[in-house]
Amino acid sequence: MTQDNQTNGASSSSSSLTQWGDKERQDWFQKQVIKRSYQDEVVSKIKTLTDKFEIIQYGSLSCNPEQYPLFAIKSLNWDANKPTILVTGGVHGYETSGVHGALGFAEQKALQYPHYNFVITPCISPWGYETINRWNNLAIDPNRSFYQNSPAEESANLMAFIQSLNTEFLMHIDLHETTDTDNQIFLPALAARDGVKPTIWEIPDGFYVVGDAENPADEFQKAIIQSVENVTHIAPSDNNNRIIGEPVSQHGVINYMAQKLFLCMGFTGAKYCSTTEVYPDSPKVTPQECIDAQIAAVIGGLNYLDSLNS
Repeated sequence: MTQDNQTNGASSSSSSLTQWGDKERQDWFQKQVIKRSYQDEVVSKIKTLTDKFEIIQYGSLSCNPEQYPLFAIKSLNWDANKPTILVTGGVHGYETSGVHGALGFAEQKALQYPHYNFVITPCISPWGYETINRWNNLAIDPNRSFYQNSPAEESANLMAFIQSLNTEFLMHIDLHETTDTDNQIFLPALAARDGVKPTIWEIPDGFYVVGDAENPADEFQKAIIQSVENVTHIAPSDNNNRIIGEPVSQHGVINYMAQKLFLCMGFTGAKYCSTTEVYPDSPKVTPQECIDAQIAAVIGGLNYLDSLNS
C-alpha cells in the first residue's frame, strides 16, 4: 500500500489534539473503499481444505454478515490427549502475509505434525483485509481489544470461539507484519483518533518476533528466528539496540506485555506464544518469501516443542 491511500489515515484533526467522536469515526469509515476480495482470495482457499480439516464458521461481522463470515480450520482427528496449537492471522487485515501464511501452513505443513491438534484462523479481520486497514470498521484496533466485553467484533468472536473449545493451548503464534504504512498512515491516524501528538517508529528492514514480557520463552523465540533465517533476513537492532522503540532481548526478538496490552497472542494464556513481524516493503523480499517466512515461523515453534520431547 502506497502513501496515496491517505484516506485510511489522519485528517487535519491531528493538529487539534481532540479525540474523535462518532462523527469523525463515521467520516473516516465513509472514506474507506474495498481494494481486494476476501471471498475470492481467502474464503475460496479455506473451502479447498474441507477434505483435510473441519471448517467451522464461528461468527460473522455485523457490517456485512454475508460478505464477512469468520472461519476456523480445525484438526479432523481431534484428540484431547494431544497438545493443541493455535495459529492466528489477519488480526490486522492489511498484513497480507499473516493471512496467507496461516493458510499456507494449513495447506502445506499442518498434516506433517499429526501429534498436535491445530486451530488455525487465517483472517480474523476480513473487513480490514478488503479495505487494507489496521482498524476495523469502527476505527478500533482488534489487536488491542482482546478483553472481556470487547468492542471489537473480530476479537470478541474469536475469544468466544476459543473458549467454546474448552481446551488449553500449548502454543499460540500470531502472524503479523510491520509495514512502511505504519508510519505513513496508521500511526498518524491513531494520533488523530486519540487526540495526541503522532509518534513514528524506525521501521526495521527484516523479520522479528515479539514475545510476552511476562513469559518471554527465550529459547522458543530463538528457534523461530533460526527457522525464519532459512527463508529471509532478520531485522537488525537500531543504534540504541531497539526495534520499533523496544529493547532487543536477543537477535530479532523484543517483548511486549501481551495481556496488559490486550494482544491476540496473550489471550489464550499459552505457555509458548509469539507475534511474528514480517517486513513486506523490503527490497530484499518477494510477497511469496514473506508468506514463506510466516510458515517457517510456525514450523520453528513446532520443531522447538518437538525437541523438548526428543
